[in-house]
Amino acid sequence: MQTIIDETIGIARHLTLNRPRQRNAISLHMVDELLQKLTEAETASQTRALVLRGVEHNFCAGGDIGDMLTAQQGAGDGDTDAFYRLNRRFGELLERVNSTPLVVIAVLEGAVMGGGFGLACSADIAIADHSCRFALPETRLGLPPAQIAPFVVARVGLSQARRLALSGATLEAREALDIGLIHQLLGSSTALEAALREHLGNINACAPGALATTKQLLLQAAQIADKSALSHLLDTAAKHFSSAIQGSEGREGARAFMEKRAPEWQH
Repeated sequence: MQTIIDETIGIARHLTLNRPRQRNAISLHMVDELLQKLTEAETASQTRALVLRGVEHNFCAGGDIGDMLTAQQGAGDGDTDAFYRLNRRFGELLERVNSTPLVVIAVLEGAVMGGGFGLACSADIAIADHSCRFALPETRLGLPPAQIAPFVVARVGLSQARRLALSGATLEAREALDIGLIHQLLGSSTALEAALREHLGNINACAPGALATTKQLLLQAAQIADKSALSHLLDTAAKHFSSAIQGSEGREGARAFMEKRAPEWQH
């Protein structure tokens, strides 16, 4: 099965996460596919927007536990950098989505968890329907939201990011709108599609070069530190992730998830 459904419609490249049985959890293969297709979209002269969404009314339930178990096997075989590479590769995707000259629209339904939460925060425009449930559940699995954290802070601010990341609590769609995580909340799938068409129509009315330059200027204006600061932070975050997943909490979190039970630190 294709992990990404790829369509070009007018000025927009539509990339749809396609792992319905896993609620579109992001695998390493999917990350590689998304990076490749993003590069293709950036080089297509007519493409001005990138639409990210998921099949069967779920956006993305986070990272693929299967990939983490594979990396755990590699670590057991002496490849101690396996978790670092896995986590950092996803950070590369978030960086690329965040900085692409294309206008990125995230169309959100159902589960928007972990990595999906990070993707939503890296999009320029995020629209959602009332079915959405948002969460950063990593700490409940004994892990830090390593690559996601900078993008969450940039979107909702440090105070809200602390609340969400340090509790792992689920956020309803209305509250996500209130804190600025999403930009528009729609009452139905039909309204969601209509809103997407409206945004694409507005983007179509803008000059492609001006869009790309404006996005670059906005991102530069938001950066207080030098250009290498984000990559350095994500490098450090990947090291923390690698240590955590190989530590006692990470192992317990993976076991609890697979055994469908509460982890030992949950009372």
